[in-house]
Amino acid sequence: MVYVEIKAPDIEMLVTRCIRESGATCAVHSFDHRIVKTVKAIFPAIRTGILENSRHVDPAASLIAVSAEDLWQEVDSIDEGIVESAHSVGARVIAWTANETKQWDRLYALGVDGICTDRIAELATYDWEVR
Repeated sequence: MVYVEIKAPDIEMLVTRCIRESGATCAVHSFDHRIVKTVKAIFPAIRTGILENSRHVDPAASLIAVSAEDLWQEVDSIDEGIVESAHSVGARVIAWTANETKQWDRLYALGVDGICTDRIAELATYDWEVR
């Protein structure tokens, strides 16, 4: 899976065309939820996500509003309520950017679905059973 973050408005058509032509398995996410909504309208089959960098009041409502399947939440803003809200509408919670093992342990305990990290090799070989 290739995760594509769109940072600029008005390029959604170009990005979705590139993804379709590449044949790659991709998902698109953005801080600008309007971009996510537009991508989903252009390419309904693609997985989409919304990025949040603060504690969101109602993540489920935002996910539903743009038909997104993933909540990319800043690691320090994730709590049980965030995870429960996203999961209640069938969405995954992906934490970003978690680089410390103590964060990984906390996120695992909260039931997040994915971790974005700069320490890929360490996370890939992390011994979850020891925890």
